[in-house]
Amino acid sequence: MVFLWDAKYEPAPGRRFTPPSTTLSSGKMNEGLPLGAQESSGAALMGKLRMADRSMVEVLSDHPGELVRTDSPNFLCSVLPTHWRCNKTLPIAFKVVALGDIPDGTLVTVMAGNDENYSAELRNATAAIKSQVARFNDLRFVGRSGRGKSFTLTITVFTNPPQVATYQRAIKITVDGPREPRRELPHTQI
Repeated sequence: MVFLWDAKYEPAPGRRFTPPSTTLSSGKMNEGLPLGAQESSGAALMGKLRMADRSMVEVLSDHPGELVRTDSPNFLCSVLPTHWRCNKTLPIAFKVVALGDIPDGTLVTVMAGNDENYSAELRNATAAIKSQVARFNDLRFVGRSGRGKSFTLTITVFTNPPQVATYQRAIKITVDGPREPRRELPHTQI
């Protein structure tokens, strides 16, 4: 009886795998750059990262209370009310602001879901980017999030490759929307 581990396995001659650690040594990665350029390229990268952070801070300070961060460093979006009525127009137009360079006409979609309603129905959930802003005219949440639950928004920007941002616990959608709490009436005895 011959077992698999007893047999010698020889891969085809042209199909050998070489681990990346032996194909690219750390010296080869920076080989084309002189020593001073290697250091300055690292400093330039850090400068770009700081500039991206600064631009997010600048955009947020230009629109105080209007925009909120998503989990993607490339996108901001409008602040939504914490609780809203289903199929009712939002008080402000929902916007997605791109911090990077996104070409005009790029489509952006918004989806909503949670553990109870994984894909809630939305109306007018697609917009095109113009001047780094996608403005959703009359975005409506038709599906309900459930009692005590909020939706997480998934924002998909159809670049190549597509970019995805999420806005956690964005909005609670119920049939009657936000309302005054029920009042307890004193019990009267007859």
